Amino acid sequence: MHTTLQDLLAAGTPVVADGGMGTMLFSLGLEQGASPELWNVDHPDRIRSVHRGYIEAGAQIILTNSFGGNRVRLDTHDLAGRAAELNTAAARLARAEADAVPQPVVVGGSMGPTGQMLAPMGALSFEDAVDAFAEQARALVEGGVDVLWIETMSDLEEVRAAHTACRQVAPEVPVVTTMTFDTKGRTMMGVTPERALSTLGEFGVIALGANCGNGPDEIEGVIEKMRAAGPDVPLVAKANAGLPHMVDGVAVYDATPDVMAGYARRVREHGAQIIGACCGSTPDHIRAIAQALKP
Repeated sequence: MHTTLQDLLAAGTPVVADGGMGTMLFSLGLEQGASPELWNVDHPDRIRSVHRGYIEAGAQIILTNSFGGNRVRLDTHDLAGRAAELNTAAARLARAEADAVPQPVVVGGSMGPTGQMLAPMGALSFEDAVDAFAEQARALVEGGVDVLWIETMSDLEEVRAAHTACRQVAPEVPVVTTMTFDTKGRTMMGVTPERALSTLGEFGVIALGANCGNGPDEIEGVIEKMRAAGPDVPLVAKANAGLPHMVDGVAVYDATPDVMAGYARRVREHGAQIIGACCGSTPDHIRAIAQALKP
């Protein structure tokens, strides 16, 4: 059933987002170092099964398998020339699963960082970053996403580049932005939750918040600070399922579904409206979150 993020937020109740994509793909056979985005064309059935699992668990928002889909990041896999193809495929797969169910499900077009530092600290110019994000955003919109979802950012200038690109190619499509506060309550580039809220709010995004990071406790603190600084902004919380430890060369996260259910209730009390999970999470974690957030 097609709906909009605006409609979900207007209800005033918690909105459940999905969980980790990469975690699920590794469980389905994705090899370390391979491109997840290539699976949108090589293994579309597996991508759809991940989306379907999260929807069945109670997710009202699913994010496309396009986190590393900008051409700068895809170039590390020699796939830069296929950016439009892979992003359009990602959006169509998520759209198909959202449209196949009777309940309302929003499709967010995931847009992660380029993996490079912007000038003058790095070699990537602001203009080139905008071009790369614009290509990705255009393809995601053509594939049918409802919202463009800029996530796991550390640098406000890179967020600005991504947001500028989204407004250039699809000014009518709402934008959500989340940053990762994994360095003593700040992003890797030193951005505080309060500064992030102030700056991202000026961009006019429909919702903003935090994802990934060092587990639920960290994101609970970030959301609490953001809510104190901006009481009227819809906030997003997508925490990792705890902290990882290596088992046979694979990262295993330590937060159980029950732990994530508790996180969901607490982060809701702190002021988040859109609540999901990130790395290490599975449909079982999202099912527990959805149950915890029921009235």
